[in-house]
Amino acid sequence: MQSDNKIFDDFVKFVNGAAGTLAGVGREAEAGARARAKEWIGGLDFVSRDEFEAVKAMAAAARDETEALRARLDALEAKAAKPAKKAG
Repeated sequence: MQSDNKIFDDFVKFVNGAAGTLAGVGREAEAGARARAKEWIGGLDFVSRDEFEAVKAMAAAARDETEALRARLDALEAKAAKPAKKAG
């Protein structure tokens, strides 16, 4: 009976060791994949959300200013296009 327990104990130790080894290999593979993905993505020209929002706000402000200047220019051109009345 005791010899059966020793065989069983050895088998359990073997399986636990194999499971631990496989888990370690899996963790190493995942870490390597993450590192490669970060390296690949880091080489691309991505911007952070904060940078994107800042540029988006700048573009909206520039668009508003352009519209205001266009309206001012249209008004000045309309005023210049009217014939000047002669004083007399």
